[in-house]
Amino acid sequence: MATRLDRISYMTAAALFGLAVTAIPVLAAGTDTPTPPAPTDQKGDTKTDDKKAGDDKKSEIDFLTGYRYAYDLIQKGEYDAGIAALRVLKQDNHPDVANYLGYASRKLGRYDDAKFWYEKALASDPKHVRTWSYYGMWHAEQGNRLKAETYLQTIQLICGGTSCEEYKALKGVLEGYVTY
Repeated sequence: MATRLDRISYMTAAALFGLAVTAIPVLAAGTDTPTPPAPTDQKGDTKTDDKKAGDDKKSEIDFLTGYRYAYDLIQKGEYDAGIAALRVLKQDNHPDVANYLGYASRKLGRYDDAKFWYEKALASDPKHVRTWSYYGMWHAEQGNRLKAETYLQTIQLICGGTSCEEYKALKGVLEGYVTY
């Protein structure tokens, strides 16, 4: 049975989480905190005004919480568990989800799966910088340096220069001073 202190702790944690989520700015594609997908009905169609705003906010929080959990698993090297957690989100067309499905697959040596997911992410968002970077690394692993260099140029065009992290990461891989 939960004590009063336990209930207060849970309520405080929930309130702080709510504040943190509402304070998240709109971030560029390829961030560690993606923009939640648009609410959809059971058929997969985007919902209109007939849906309550509170339900939409809950689904956004559920998506962000699930995504962050999967992301953390992948960053710890628990790739199979991360893939499973991403699949539970049922948002495979979301560019950040597809990108990390590709990344985790690549880390497991499942190169055909990785290619599929990277291409799915780019089909969903052709300017998804992190996917261009990771897919460039995939090409480097496959021995296709020219394709990886082409992706580096694409990243430079999207970022408007060479200062974005995705550019630096792929450049480092190509120059041999960053391991991936």
